[in-house]
Amino acid sequence: MLKKGLKAHSILTGSCPRCNEESMYAGKNLYNPSYTIKMNEKCSHCGLQYSMEPSFFYGSMYVSYALGVGLGVAAFILFYFGLKTNLKTAFIGITATLILLMPVLMRVSRNVWINFFISYDKDWAAKK
Repeated sequence: MLKKGLKAHSILTGSCPRCNEESMYAGKNLYNPSYTIKMNEKCSHCGLQYSMEPSFFYGSMYVSYALGVGLGVAAFILFYFGLKTNLKTAFIGITATLILLMPVLMRVSRNVWINFFISYDKDWAAKK
């Protein structure tokens, strides 16, 4: 288990970047299309407003693109070199991988984006 207070903890668990206590997302099942990226407005524990400005999470598209490219390259290496498939099968494998992991990619990219701007603060209550 990742130690609370690390950026990786907030990114991988989807917890509030400031207090690491509560999930930022309304639903736990990320494969339910209604709740894939539906977020709470603020953290009920520390009160952090997740969307700091209108369209704040548009920047996560850049993170999603970078993660998607990395995932696609990893899938290509796995299918083409690891499993010794032909290019057509490797392309199908890349496509299937990206489609199956799209909800994960969407949430992780949002988590990375918000963690660029907000850091863990164990003394957040004292600063209120």
